[in-house]
Amino acid sequence: MAKKPKKHVPVEMEHPDKVQGKLKRLGGSNYDDFNQTLANQVVNTLWMPEATNSETRNRMIQTVMAAMTGIAPQDETEGMLAAQMVATHNAALECYRRAMIEGQTFEGREQNLRFADRLSKTYAQQLDALKRYRRKADQTVRIERVVVNDGGQAIVGNVTRGGGDGDETDEQPHAPAITDERGSEVLREDAFGEPVPVARSAR
Repeated sequence: MAKKPKKHVPVEMEHPDKVQGKLKRLGGSNYDDFNQTLANQVVNTLWMPEATNSETRNRMIQTVMAAMTGIAPQDETEGMLAAQMVATHNAALECYRRAMIEGQTFEGREQNLRFADRLSKTYAQQLDALKRYRRKADQTVRIERVVVNDGGQAIVGNVTRGGGDGDETDEQPHAPAITDERGSEVLREDAFGEPVPVARSAR
């Protein structure tokens, strides 16, 4: 017999903008369910044996909370990066710990150190990604007054300089010359009320 299709269950969601996040310092979101879920995901990446007593467990959880709060994510993207950074850091230290276990074989020690090295490099990449993301968000140049000389072209819109190493060339849209229906030069006023000449289009 063919199985009956599963009944569709509607999911009710509350828009994040309507919720003021008391835990925003953890995950960077105004939506506390997001912050709480993200924090729990990081805690679940910790290696805590069943024999771990409650005091030690609570201390480890508080350490995770302190790390995420210290990174101070400003939005959901930064929150997810912060969570990955803390999880990667903890995994790297766990591999270092296992490499030092008494009686560890040479192969086991080497493998754990190799994993720890990879995780440490991943952490550095995540940290660099967070810095570039924040730098890109901060580097917005707003032009308040534009003067267009004869034969020049005006740039329309905000001029932004992104983060990174500067290998990419910024592409800016250019405005065509402003003319009337006969192709004559048209003057416009800038923010200070002075006429600004605009290039005459070729006839």
